Amino acid sequence: MKTTHMKSFIQLSFMCLLSLVSLHTMAHEDHTKHQKTTLAVSMAFGAKGQLWRATTTDGFVWVDTSSDLGKTFNQPIKLNTESQKIGADGEARPKIAISDKGDIYVTWTQMLKQPFTGYIWFARSQNQGKTFEKPMIVHQDRAEITHRFDALHVAPDGVITVLWIDKRDLVAAKAANKAYAGAAIYYAQSTDKGATFKPEQKLADSSCECCRIATATSMNGGVVALWRHVYATNERDHAMAEISKGRASEPKRASFGRWVIDGCPHQGGALALGAGFGYHMAYFDGQDKKPGLYVSRMDGEAWVTSPAKKFGDNSKSASHPDLLSIGENVWLVWRETQGTQHQIFGMTSDDGGRSWNEAKLLTKADGKVDYPFLMANQKQVYLSWNTANGLQIMPLN
Repeated sequence: MKTTHMKSFIQLSFMCLLSLVSLHTMAHEDHTKHQKTTLAVSMAFGAKGQLWRATTTDGFVWVDTSSDLGKTFNQPIKLNTESQKIGADGEARPKIAISDKGDIYVTWTQMLKQPFTGYIWFARSQNQGKTFEKPMIVHQDRAEITHRFDALHVAPDGVITVLWIDKRDLVAAKAANKAYAGAAIYYAQSTDKGATFKPEQKLADSSCECCRIATATSMNGGVVALWRHVYATNERDHAMAEISKGRASEPKRASFGRWVIDGCPHQGGALALGAGFGYHMAYFDGQDKKPGLYVSRMDGEAWVTSPAKKFGDNSKSASHPDLLSIGENVWLVWRETQGTQHQIFGMTSDDGGRSWNEAKLLTKADGKVDYPFLMANQKQVYLSWNTANGLQIMPLN
């Protein structure tokens, strides 16, 4: 599908429908709505096997924990002291991560008065979630511009990295009457367990405006990020870069669908560290001939398997994949929609992604649903899926 400057959301949706990708693509930014409750949650296992969850209700971020795989949760703890308009819908949601020492870290995006603007907040607990310290904004830039779609990563050495989509460079370019495509990726790091964050740094110019940023521990023990990038002639492919020991590598192109579109698909990719070779990637590509989901292996420099493998049923809006890798075993899940029913499918590989077993239907639900996510407790892998009918936690191995 090749499009130029589309004047409205309706025009964009109509053109996408003709190419069977209508549910994947929106205009530049569909403003995150302030909802009383939301299904967009994040979860992670703690060092002792308990399940931690970050949710949003009534303008507050809450953290609670479960010892029975999500059947019941204890009394939640409120993190922000004043109500905020919080980004918690679709690609935006609060994030939670837990260090090897049991410290709990949470980030979220506060939406500001002007459309598409926000601040990235951070809170931590150093007593296994009994209490949380006063939250803080991680970036020094306090202009009322886009700081949104935060991503949170904790490296094995304890370094905390928060990344987000930032439009300060776009604002500066407009003021100087210069061209600037998309937004930018910025990040801030803490080396003292979240007590302070170093001044933010720019990772890349010209990112897509509103797709989630995927992260994984890098081969060097740092963090590697994957995001949808705006290349020449408005090609919306993926890029990746590593941040290790306080230094960021030059971004490298990671997908080559060459999808030309003046709009944001609102669909970020998934990333997982491979077994000694590099990374697994899963992502949506709206390219003309074969729009849909793809999975591939990449060593950080060039393709290891080519071409990327297509999966899922695009006629059922296959979307929002997630990946998890433990050694040579890889799990891949995604969501499809048929009528009013949403379905979660999965595939596995036992040879490091060189080949994949046949896709299987894992679960289904009617009504409002969230995206599927994978998480691991030791070597046990789980599918996590939040629905209007309740949270589903399903073992996959």
